[in-house]
Amino acid sequence: MIKTLLHFLDNSPVNFLAVKNIVSELEKAGFHRIDPREQLGKVKKGDKFFVTKNDSSVYAFEIGSKPLADSGFHMICAHCDSPTFRIKPNAEMLCEGGIVKLNTEVYGGPIMSTWFDRPLTIAGRVIIRTENPMEPQTLLIHVQRPLLQINNLAIHFNRQVNEGVCLSKQKDMLPILGIINSELEKGNMLMNVILDELNRQLPVKADDILDFDIYLADASPACTFGVHDEFISSGRLDDLSMCYAGLEALIKSKKSDTTKVLAIFDNEETGSQTKQGAASPFLSMMLQRIALAQSGSTEAFAQSVERAFMVSADNAHAWHPNYSEKYDPTNHPVLGGGPVIKFNAAQKYASDAASAAVFAEICRKAGVPCQRFVNHSDVAGGSTLGNILASSIPLRGVDMGNAILAMHSCRETGSVNDHLFCVKAFTTFYSL
Repeated sequence: MIKTLLHFLDNSPVNFLAVKNIVSELEKAGFHRIDPREQLGKVKKGDKFFVTKNDSSVYAFEIGSKPLADSGFHMICAHCDSPTFRIKPNAEMLCEGGIVKLNTEVYGGPIMSTWFDRPLTIAGRVIIRTENPMEPQTLLIHVQRPLLQINNLAIHFNRQVNEGVCLSKQKDMLPILGIINSELEKGNMLMNVILDELNRQLPVKADDILDFDIYLADASPACTFGVHDEFISSGRLDDLSMCYAGLEALIKSKKSDTTKVLAIFDNEETGSQTKQGAASPFLSMMLQRIALAQSGSTEAFAQSVERAFMVSADNAHAWHPNYSEKYDPTNHPVLGGGPVIKFNAAQKYASDAASAAVFAEICRKAGVPCQRFVNHSDVAGGSTLGNILASSIPLRGVDMGNAILAMHSCRETGSVNDHLFCVKAFTTFYSL
């Protein structure tokens, strides 16, 4: 099971490819794609289908044996974006010696220093011209080899580097792509790489490329480490590990009276305020359409929400043995200790005593341990998509996740056992 997670992480360097890979697994499991532009038609028990939005979010539904109005729905939510660097338009910058570096901008909140001196690559989507200006074609790319690198300044020129350095996003975080070999490469080095990748799929001319969303990604494969191979080292554990746990559980879970929903949102790392983010009404509209198709009544959706339960699955902070002072003295989850329920008095998480009790009981029923996380009162914490989604759909729900170290680093560390525990808990939840 861990090998399949590592494979998913390696092949999902950005949101678009994560969604592509999730869709592939859903189709293998008998889910079929529907077009949200078309009428939904009849919805009957046992139906399995999914929709996507912007190529970067996906929503899967398995209809229960009872209508939504009578049984509600069980939803697991996660997000497929992670902090990284986006390549800007007109990105190539020619430097002395023919060296080409790329102009980038920060996406989300990465620990920028962790991106230095490691092999990086690029991945994303490219928009291709068609005869219909309103319907361009989208092609995904992933250069599966080390392609570029962001280099540190030598300590000889920066003697204070080990005492803490303020990094400039515009100056310090620009990766080297290569050295110009010919006049033809000037201004075209990045485009040549993109064209080479696209032409592995179908013939494309440079003039047909209208635009792109391309990001940097760690080129080193995900792996396990530790004396017992008990740890996972990878980029994007936050939050692809939760996406994959939800996907595994949806596919493995037994049939239920209750409709199952897996919602993988985009843009959580930048606030979720997009058409494919958790603040969008898109998921709410889909659930309303399903409820209406089943019952013929607009009341059915409101009834289903009152009977629903949401698990907002986003990774939690594991206790760090070198920085124990940063953690709450009595609520600091550890690697390998099981899924973590997250609480926050300022309501940055959806959890309350009632919803936490439900999830803790699900863990008990699944036979897995459960932990709790609360921020140290002097340390500001982050937020996630649970409360954002609940502000538009008034769902009872819990914020949880597996504990990881170095959240938002280029490479994060998680626990093998925690992933196995989480899949068991999610499978039990979907099977209720």
